[in-house]
Amino acid sequence: MVSSLPTLFTFATAASLVIAAPQVQQRSNTTSTSCSTVTQRKSWTALTNDEKKAYLDAELCLMNLPATAGFPGAQTRWDDLQFAHINSTNVVHDVGGFLPWHRLFMYTHLNMLQTECNYTGVQPYWEELLDSDNLTASAIFDTEYGFGGDGNGTNECIIDGPFANVTLHLGPIYEVTDHCISRSLNSNAIKWANQTYLDVVFAAQNYSAAWPLFSSWPHTAGHAAISGVMLDVTCSPGDPIFFLHHTNLDRLWWEWQAQDLPTRLTDMTGQNVPTAEYIAEMGIYNVTDSWLDYDGDNGGNMTTLNHTLSVLGLVPNATVADVMDIQGGLLCYEYV
Repeated sequence: MVSSLPTLFTFATAASLVIAAPQVQQRSNTTSTSCSTVTQRKSWTALTNDEKKAYLDAELCLMNLPATAGFPGAQTRWDDLQFAHINSTNVVHDVGGFLPWHRLFMYTHLNMLQTECNYTGVQPYWEELLDSDNLTASAIFDTEYGFGGDGNGTNECIIDGPFANVTLHLGPIYEVTDHCISRSLNSNAIKWANQTYLDVVFAAQNYSAAWPLFSSWPHTAGHAAISGVMLDVTCSPGDPIFFLHHTNLDRLWWEWQAQDLPTRLTDMTGQNVPTAEYIAEMGIYNVTDSWLDYDGDNGGNMTTLNHTLSVLGLVPNATVADVMDIQGGLLCYEYV
């Protein structure tokens, strides 16, 4: 239960969040379990209209359920999910744990859809490579069987599709304000998802070389192509396209792992603290020693398989080792 967790944050003012690190560790025991029923994750374009509608309705369900986690500023379960990302921003970006943490976050989101909104369908992904030459023609922007289109007006609010009237309550950055889902489509940025960049990523021979490339190119491509809320490093999960984008990134990481699976299931490294330049550019908080004491890496600045992954109790904490294999116990899915 969330109430059994340590206090992970404080509320500074009515309009600004001050984030703090957990003070104790809670770990999962997932590595002792087995993967029995493998579920599928599919491209958005492979879903039927009925399947798309079921997924969109489940997202709207989370956006309408009341918040239950006790996070400051959160009014809905969608806010609870978004807050878990906000709280972790400065330790899950520009670091080695970037890909593992977001893999757990994708699992968390789908788990909430299933257990709280009775969703029985697949987790879709946005195959951005297919849209890298024509962003605006993408099926994800369909106004009935998609996520709506571009933003409009001074605030760049989306004006059509199922999420046009959604009010977000967290953001920008660490602020607490009511605002719309905004977008400003950028057809140049999506080109970082094309085959030329992916070929360089997949040529990387180890995780040390690969994870910065994943972060810089296919990851940046989706965020910058959608822009608006998606370009906010803390609050980007406010736009539901985020989950299709990061599921696709997870798919690409898994494809890279599968090139040399026995080796790459344990290949983990990278810094635990973002560079000073990244922190300044993104306007996020510095990482305190308490984060390093909590993260399972013995206070060091290198990500290990023992590194703690936390989504603030939305699901139990895990380790990097728990999520390295998408069919390894905690996770049990395949990409088709």
